[in-house]
Amino acid sequence: MNMSKDDGNTMNRGGSLDVERLFEAARDEGALSPEAMQALHITDLGAQIQAGFGVHVDDVASSEVVLVTVMPDDSGSIKFAGNAGAVRDGHNLVIDALADSGQRDSILAHNRYLNGSVLYPYCPIAQAVKMDAKNYNPALGTPLYDQAVVLLGTVIAKAQEFAQSGVPARTVTLIISDGADAGSTWARARDVCALVRDMRRSEAHIVAAIGIDDGSTDFRAVFRDMGIEDRWILTPKSDAADVRKAFALFSRSAVRASQGGASFSRTAAGGFGG
Repeated sequence: MNMSKDDGNTMNRGGSLDVERLFEAARDEGALSPEAMQALHITDLGAQIQAGFGVHVDDVASSEVVLVTVMPDDSGSIKFAGNAGAVRDGHNLVIDALADSGQRDSILAHNRYLNGSVLYPYCPIAQAVKMDAKNYNPALGTPLYDQAVVLLGTVIAKAQEFAQSGVPARTVTLIISDGADAGSTWARARDVCALVRDMRRSEAHIVAAIGIDDGSTDFRAVFRDMGIEDRWILTPKSDAADVRKAFALFSRSAVRASQGGASFSRTAAGGFGG
């Protein structure tokens, strides 16, 4: 990442966050392994990651935060299978559940579609944009590994930004796909796995996945290769009701995880069944 640096903070001369310095700080603290650092530097991700950063730490009053991050699949197969409405409804269900929870003031949300468009950067849950037919028209490909690295890099960097400001951050991330990787040009499953492995080790992150059945993909194998644990993988049928049920399970898990340290740890250990 070719970003200019100044001394003493994590801002570059243009006033935007220096993502590289955040990653270096995480590495120095032992939160990022050499393999994860390599994954984050296969290509220059700075601008893509900054697009998701949103609200500044100084504008968040809570003494701790939970970052809830979702990556809905916007590939054409979602629409062809008739699941676009179910994915929209599922995302909106998650947002409503978190906005209605007692912890809503400490929850920030971010939505980056699987092909890289940002619906909304990190913002208070009450400001999260609902998905609808105008802002979600799945018609693209499935660069699953490339965009998973971007997404997880954003989560790691944003959590590090809060940590460096003395605000503990826990994260809950959901990746949604209805097919195996098709279109990644620079990342592989092992690169995603390096990031997920480090995130799991820190015990401050949950990474979950929903694989909507396409009739041929072994989603448990795909997501395992990406480092995601079985207990955090759901494989609903290509059916609107089943897809919505999977999102409902995730929303309950995200609400539990947002309730504090012990509850987060229990949720992380229990998975969707916990």
